[in-house]
Amino acid sequence: MLLFVGLGNPGSDYAKNRHNAGFMAVDWLARQHGFSDWKAKSGALIADGRLATSKVILAKPQSFMNKSGLPTVEIARFYKIQPEDIFVFYDEIDLAAGKIRIKQGGGHGGHNGIRDLDRHLGKDYWRVRIGVGRPERSGDVHRWVLSDFAKDEQNGWLERLLSAMSDEADRLASHDTAGFQSRVAYLAPAPQADKENTDNAEEENGI
Repeated sequence: MLLFVGLGNPGSDYAKNRHNAGFMAVDWLARQHGFSDWKAKSGALIADGRLATSKVILAKPQSFMNKSGLPTVEIARFYKIQPEDIFVFYDEIDLAAGKIRIKQGGGHGGHNGIRDLDRHLGKDYWRVRIGVGRPERSGDVHRWVLSDFAKDEQNGWLERLLSAMSDEADRLASHDTAGFQSRVAYLAPAPQADKENTDNAEEENGI
């Protein structure tokens, strides 16, 4: 059994925020793959279904981003799911908009949801990082992640990326993380960005 966790903030006011990219990813996956209806459990909304031959639990913690760890670890304990079988989807400002990167373990990079997960769960789970880019001015990060994706993003690269991630989710279920990342990048290429700024950000964060 696997656990796919999307990070975000609950409520309609936050639904289209960049910070809710993780919620969007698991919502899209649930719809496309016919998962059960969402139901409340342990401070989260969960849905269950299958990907390839694996049973998968989807979870969206409802305790706000910086308190995501406890609901996640309680669900993992209830279903006896080990960290290496947990995939967490979340927004990453140090990746250009439309890029994804997957890794197991690592630092939190200042992301409050990941910081809290590390505290409760340890660091051995998989991180599916969804690039949302940085604002032009570094002091605007908080406002940036809590602002909505622009309409052209929602109907353009974001929709293509979420669809591609859902299409290739079977690869994650079989732990083919390299294949998943490669196929998603092929199916949903990231829009052109300022290469120099992107390269600098990726270099600083060891990507």
